[in-house]
Amino acid sequence: MKYTLQIILVLCTFLAHAQHNKPDTIVITSEKGKIQVSVGDNGELHVNVSPDDLRKFKKTGFVRYSNFGAKGDGKTDDIDVIAATHAFANRHNLPVKADDNATYYIGAKHLTVMIQTDTDFGKAGFIIDDTDVQKRDASVFMVSSGLKPFKLTKVTSLKRNQKKIDTSLPGPCLITVTNSNVKQYIRFGLNQNNGSSQTDIFVVDKNGNVDMNAPIIWDFDEITEITALPIDEKPLKVSGGRFTTIANKAESKYTYYSRNMAVRRSNVLVEGLEHRITGEGDQGAPYGGFITINDCSYVTVKNAVLTGHKTYNTIGTAGKPVSMGSYDLSVNRALNVSFINCTQTNNINDNKYWGILGSNFCKNLLYDHCTLSRFDAHQGVANATILNSTLGHMGINAIGSGLLLVENSTIRGRSIVNLRSDYGSTWQGEVVIRDCVFVPADGKSISAALIGGSNSGQHDFGYTAYMPEKITIENLRIDDSGHPENYQGPAIFANFNPEMTDDSYKEKFPYVKTKEVILKNVKTTSGKPVRISDNTFMFKDVKVVKR
Repeated sequence: MKYTLQIILVLCTFLAHAQHNKPDTIVITSEKGKIQVSVGDNGELHVNVSPDDLRKFKKTGFVRYSNFGAKGDGKTDDIDVIAATHAFANRHNLPVKADDNATYYIGAKHLTVMIQTDTDFGKAGFIIDDTDVQKRDASVFMVSSGLKPFKLTKVTSLKRNQKKIDTSLPGPCLITVTNSNVKQYIRFGLNQNNGSSQTDIFVVDKNGNVDMNAPIIWDFDEITEITALPIDEKPLKVSGGRFTTIANKAESKYTYYSRNMAVRRSNVLVEGLEHRITGEGDQGAPYGGFITINDCSYVTVKNAVLTGHKTYNTIGTAGKPVSMGSYDLSVNRALNVSFINCTQTNNINDNKYWGILGSNFCKNLLYDHCTLSRFDAHQGVANATILNSTLGHMGINAIGSGLLLVENSTIRGRSIVNLRSDYGSTWQGEVVIRDCVFVPADGKSISAALIGGSNSGQHDFGYTAYMPEKITIENLRIDDSGHPENYQGPAIFANFNPEMTDDSYKEKFPYVKTKEVILKNVKTTSGKPVRISDNTFMFKDVKVVKR
């Protein structure tokens, strides 16, 4: 009896770049004889497991890479065997385990391992060699769902905060909606662009009721595409693994590498993974993230050790030199994603290394007990929470909506929260900073501002840009002992628009200012009081309440 397993590899890269789909076939047979993994004439993998071995595996309750012939010697390329093991495990719903004393080498071949069952990498090592690869943006591992997405044809429009969509579904689903005729996040600055299609993502139950913890945030007068992806209700766990990337030495330009672990399934826990980087030289292309989380919900990364990538420069779209973002964590079009007790191997305050996280189109992102160089939301996050954490030289960068909560944390960036100026420094909602320590620029000599950003009011970002309507800062200690001469004390707001000094300045695209700031028990090492801003005119109508 023969079984054939067709695996479609969805090779997702960092969201700003193209997506590629490539079908690969793994043929699984059940004939007498030894377990065998081979490559056919057309490049497809063949896996044979006898009925007797199948019964043994089912009795044992899991399979190992070594069962299928993996060498684990750190030299032999084991990617075919690793892919074959998971294909067989997926077919028979068996967990997969690596051998703790093994080191699995993964070379240039373009082949993505599909993980659909619990996987324990244990203490095994994995060497991912990026020095000469067939496909730089193909994931090495992809945590995927066996459930298939489908189009929704009856939903033709949506409203912000809409509570229900008019459709029935097989169960809870992740809904992704796009209007390609509306452009938003029209980027300003050295990496300027023409924006992204209007996008939203949310969870509904089988009756179409929207989970209002992650509500619809845009009005869609027209929908060009809307897709439902059923949510796996059974959790899947990926644990352990000591991964080392041998860095690419490609030309330093925006050709992102994504030889990584991609999570494309909801309800996933990644725990105890370690990722290190070696071989970074004088040049290299950037990375889209070693753990990338896209198009899913309810994902937790816990007890992970990560590594910041070296920063390389190139020429941006404005024709001027720019530093390229390079990430070890990436989250795109995802909801309810948590990073708990995550750290990094290099100094979080060393600016030779880029900030570790980038994200786009997300809702409900959480850091808890993390020590990382950066939290970042590029093209918007709805609700973000930083708890019990330490953020390094790139601090907290965000635009979006809802509640941005920073609590019981130490921030060592240039501001506590930097509202990204390339997307209009917009936050449509509230910011709460509570029980925190702020060390401006890790103690360097700067004039500190608690909220950073800029907006000239002259650029169309594709939406109205807002400052947080209300900012609450409670029990904050500011270590500004390294301040420069003529320091006047920390400002609540940076100088968001130096040209706006009187009523003669006109904004083509008015920037909606903060209404109220509440300060309670804010102390400075310098002894200087907190002031509104270097630009008192711009913030003259902000009500500051000291309690």
